[in-house]
Amino acid sequence: MDASKIRNVAILGHQSSGKTTLVESIYATALGKPKGTIEKGNTISDYLAEEKARLSSVRLSIVPVEFNDYKINLIDIPGNDDFIGEAISAINVVKGAILVIDAASGVEVETVKHWNMLRKRNIPTLIFVNKMDKDDVHFDKVFEDIRNKLGNNAIPFSYPMGHNDSFDGFVNIVTLKARKYNGQTCEDAEIYDDKKAKVFELHNTMVEAVAQTSEELLDKFFNGDTLTHEEIQNGLRVGVLNGELIPVIVGSATKNIGIHTTLQMLIDYLPNPSDLNPIEASKENGDKVEIKTLDSEPFSALIFKTTIDSFSGTTNIFKVNSGILNVGDEVYCPNLGKNFVINQLFTLCGAKQLPVQKLTAGDIGCVNKIDGLLTSMTICSPKSKITFPLIEFPTAVYYKGLVTKSKNDDDKLGTVLSKIMLEDKSVEVKRNIETNQLLIGTLGLGHLTFILDRMKNSYKLDVTTEDSKIVYRETIRKSATGDGRYIKQSGGSGFYGVVQMDFEPADENNFTEQVFGGAVPKNYFPAVEKGFYEACEKGLLAGFPVIGVHACLKDGKYHPVDSNELAFKMAAILAFKDAYPKCDPIILEPIIRIVVTVHTDDVGTIISDLNTRRGKIVGMDINSVKDQKITALVPESEILEYVNDLKSMTQGSGYFNRTFECYEQTPSYIQEKILKEAQNK
Repeated sequence: MDASKIRNVAILGHQSSGKTTLVESIYATALGKPKGTIEKGNTISDYLAEEKARLSSVRLSIVPVEFNDYKINLIDIPGNDDFIGEAISAINVVKGAILVIDAASGVEVETVKHWNMLRKRNIPTLIFVNKMDKDDVHFDKVFEDIRNKLGNNAIPFSYPMGHNDSFDGFVNIVTLKARKYNGQTCEDAEIYDDKKAKVFELHNTMVEAVAQTSEELLDKFFNGDTLTHEEIQNGLRVGVLNGELIPVIVGSATKNIGIHTTLQMLIDYLPNPSDLNPIEASKENGDKVEIKTLDSEPFSALIFKTTIDSFSGTTNIFKVNSGILNVGDEVYCPNLGKNFVINQLFTLCGAKQLPVQKLTAGDIGCVNKIDGLLTSMTICSPKSKITFPLIEFPTAVYYKGLVTKSKNDDDKLGTVLSKIMLEDKSVEVKRNIETNQLLIGTLGLGHLTFILDRMKNSYKLDVTTEDSKIVYRETIRKSATGDGRYIKQSGGSGFYGVVQMDFEPADENNFTEQVFGGAVPKNYFPAVEKGFYEACEKGLLAGFPVIGVHACLKDGKYHPVDSNELAFKMAAILAFKDAYPKCDPIILEPIIRIVVTVHTDDVGTIISDLNTRRGKIVGMDINSVKDQKITALVPESEILEYVNDLKSMTQGSGYFNRTFECYEQTPSYIQEKILKEAQNK
């Protein structure tokens, strides 16, 4: 299918706004088939066991629809902020979107987040006001909310009909045709008399907006000439593609009201893959190149999602950015520096993989069981090697320790976690050797719960979690000298090593020697150094690793027969233990740099809260959508549950990223608490 006949459309919106039901309705309407429901667990896009149990999406799903000789790849995206990585994946490959709003709830937190993501990438978007059949719903109030929060260039492309707040149809403002729900389907109808004035007012406003898209149409409008339907539609399309107009349509996905109109508007007003700007890529020499989505161009594609299941194995889902991919073709992956042969090729419809012989420019498909391919990688023609930018996913901010129930589970856990990380680039797994914890990092509690459920359902691995333990450090604040004597003789060869060492604060652990006269032979210097570093592995305050110490070997004694490397290593450890209490040792805590993004109205609350967490504000900035970015340095112990607290303080609108910054001295009252806990172990 030619790219001009393809629409790749992301379906976004707040959780429970009706995205999955809308996708199901569009698919069933286009095919003339009965549709599934979320309650029955038989929708096409929510096919995972976890989604059926939750009654909500947790993973993006692709549902292709063929309608009037067009192919529309709908990408159903979870509305829960814990799965924002799914939205990021999809937004990197689409050029059009539907933002779904629950008419009874209005513009909600996640609606705004998704809208900002779409605006950042200049993706033309239709707004579908869903659930208009709910009680006490007033479109004018919802529309005002849309204009206030999403943009005053929102314009109704359809308007609800109904009496006494009873929604039973709508008027297409573009065509001035009405559709009425008869209890089962929608049928053509007359515009209600009490709606005509409002409808024609909106139509005239739309025509005026269209006229402003070109000087020719503007002259015609001011001359009093009537714009043709084609001129209106073309003008609207230009306005939508340029981001000057935000179409708003109304309907009810559960009753299939407004579905045909929505389908046609996807074709009429949203861009095809070759519209708008070309896609930027890099050549092997680093030069930038623009990729046009045409069949005639060399093949290239971006992998935007990877899934794993027991039947298909690893599946890499990609969008063809240029050219044609055929079964049997050899492709190149610049990220791996390897060639692959495409033995099988599929399109997707929910969980189903449908074999095809080729994919054309702009379409979405997948390949199976190709080792090494990962999300965000590029595949391209070996004769035209290019690389697309990597997709930037949010970093993990919520860490818990994983606890297995048996040794067999321990052996299995590593393999399962590797598969989880292949599927989800926002998951981080790391082994903390000091606390003997295997930590999993996620975007929040909901994200973690889904992963644990998936491990149980798909891999038969049941694990529990525990709080992550803070990895403290110890250091010294004063200089001191320590003596170490390791002498053991009991007949025959023994052990003899004597050292005198100075210890002082430093930026990092390091070792030097200033021995004169051969008091300690040079061949024992490495053993002394090894002993020093081994002693630093466990401090004498609470058993934490010691950092920031400079050790200098000053003097010592040796025995020509009994001295050896082990003796001098042990002597260095004893010297460290002798000096350590005299060096005024303290405990250090890890400091995390966090960047918190919140609405301007929440800044005062967030700063006040960070102050109570012993945080230091080091910077403030405004992002591209006018939200505030607050950068702060905060002790890790104060933000273990911060992702949940932040959502509570900002009603779900705030989010943050974190990176390790440094270690700093722990306040005395906290150090006392840590020491007591260490003594009780």
